[in-house]
Amino acid sequence: MTNTLANPLTLPCGAILPNRIGKGAMTEGMATPDGVPTPELERLYGIWSDGGAGMLLSGNIQIDRDHLERPGNVVIDQPADDVMMAALKSWAAVATRNGNHFWAQISHAGRQTQSNVNKHPKAPSAVKLGLPGGQFGEPVALTVSEIEELVDRFALAAKTCQEAGFTGAQIHSAHGYLLSSFLSPRANQRPDEYGGSLENRARFLLSAVAKVRAAVGPDFPISVKLNSADFQKGGFAFEDSLQVVQWLEAASVDLIEISGGTYEQPALMGADGMEEKEEQNVAPSTQAREAYFVDFAKAMQASVTVPLMVTGGFRTRAAMEQALEGGAADLIGLGRPMCVMTDAPKQLLAGLDELPRYENTLQLIPDWLGFLKRFQMVKAVDGFATIYWFYEQLFNIGKSGKTDPGLSVFKGFRAVEARNKKLMAARS
Repeated sequence: MTNTLANPLTLPCGAILPNRIGKGAMTEGMATPDGVPTPELERLYGIWSDGGAGMLLSGNIQIDRDHLERPGNVVIDQPADDVMMAALKSWAAVATRNGNHFWAQISHAGRQTQSNVNKHPKAPSAVKLGLPGGQFGEPVALTVSEIEELVDRFALAAKTCQEAGFTGAQIHSAHGYLLSSFLSPRANQRPDEYGGSLENRARFLLSAVAKVRAAVGPDFPISVKLNSADFQKGGFAFEDSLQVVQWLEAASVDLIEISGGTYEQPALMGADGMEEKEEQNVAPSTQAREAYFVDFAKAMQASVTVPLMVTGGFRTRAAMEQALEGGAADLIGLGRPMCVMTDAPKQLLAGLDELPRYENTLQLIPDWLGFLKRFQMVKAVDGFATIYWFYEQLFNIGKSGKTDPGLSVFKGFRAVEARNKKLMAARS
């Protein structure tokens, strides 16, 4: 088998990634209550830099402290003061210490901001998330002037990260966050130039890309994370995604990461949503393969030449090599495996055939209560509790440099919840 994973990747802007493995963005929740990177965050990314990936993506770096994806997000919503810039520079230096790239994932949570952060988050339209429990507030539609201000904030965050030593930036337009929700006709019911047609719904995203490019110059890699589809009836469909990818290529984007789903239908996270999934027009082999979005990416490659990154589900080197050699992906993204096996890229490059599937043994609801999983709400909670187990592994790496594979899902869930409450109390 040829080791395609070891090949470098030259991006349209001229930047070169040393190999074809990227650490996918995973929320860390390890900043200070004010959104400043911490030594624990540095330790985590230093260990990942030692792990052999050609590129590391940060978790959400928010452009509005009133719209966090979770407590503990890094926040750049104003020009960085000396303390913030020093922390960013230290983080970037450690995260690139092995010659790999380190890109900032820049985001705004939109209506998926939890109500304990903001009871009335901004969104394209006043369409509330279809989730029970009161965890998310009543959204308020952004004005045109507010949209224009947020476009400027995306550019400010990207430029700040560039000055701090990050080697690229990714604009987050997936998973139902603000830019993603603008693309969805289900969430975006605006009657103005930012709603209605796909061209209008993509205007915010394309404006942000243009402003970021103007701020960072032609040689700095810009990526976009984009849903292949929302997997919801009336949501952002694959055909729409294909058109947006073509527009992004024309806008000088260097890499597009293909993902999918929203909080209401969390396809990427391996959790079940609150409604029946809307199927999309792609090959059924997506269901059989270990990688979630390979077929979507392969269909896109027929229409564009921009490099594509596929993240989600990869566990065997054979499947990764097949995706690269078959033209379905240019960069393989790894997420959960690197929460426990921090040097997974290095081991794959050295010939490891398969990564552990930790999630297969994790469950909040024990087998003897398995009948409860017939209820969608219980099934969704069980899935999100598993995600919290991985969150806790990241915290352990940042705190001590070690993971705890034997941690129970319940203990991991409780630990993350307690830390979130502490961060929120300190923030308020």
